[in-house]
Amino acid sequence: MVSLPIYDRTGAEVGQYEIDPARLAPRISKQLLHDAVVMYRNNLRQGSVKTKTRSEISGTSQKMYRQKGTGRARAGTRRSGVRRGGGHIHARQPRDWSYRLPKKALRAATRMALAARIADEEVTLIDKLAFEQPRTSEAASILEALKLNGTTVLVALPDHDVNTYRSLRNLAGVSVAPVAELNALSVLSPKRLLMTASALKAFEEAAIGGRAEESETSSPAAE
Repeated sequence: MVSLPIYDRTGAEVGQYEIDPARLAPRISKQLLHDAVVMYRNNLRQGSVKTKTRSEISGTSQKMYRQKGTGRARAGTRRSGVRRGGGHIHARQPRDWSYRLPKKALRAATRMALAARIADEEVTLIDKLAFEQPRTSEAASILEALKLNGTTVLVALPDHDVNTYRSLRNLAGVSVAPVAELNALSVLSPKRLLMTASALKAFEEAAIGGRAEESETSSPAAE
């Protein structure tokens, strides 16, 4: 059981949050986390790289000079890949790099990622984080009070909040996401996580409910 301190906007401790990382993930699989991160990063690749083959290079296809009798090495067209300006011998072509791991594996990886960050004391809790209107300066002062300025931070909220998003989006190294959109890559990429107590509770409830559903579907009785 881990006890996480809960802070207010001024950085003063106002409570404690008890959580057992083992309830989120009984074990941490580094291989699964690696596979999930590689998948998400591959899915971000544009895949539009393109170089020309010798058939796509403009120019004549006539043989440069006769095969024998010149005293030089045999040569074909000027578009050959061994000559300057010619086509690439192994030309790159556009491709789709995306693929998907099983849904259960990705959900487990997200739970493992957050459980690992909690165990490593890299999660900061705040009692609430809301703005009546977008205030970037106020958001920056909150991060400074929580000693999260000058580093990469993921701010996790229980739901979409337009004013909070607009207050934080212009701060360097800060990203904002509701807990429903968290994944292994978004959780592991920043150095620190800032979550509201309600966001962590929502994630914990969803994780425990998801584990229960997975165990039911994988049990012999369900089959």
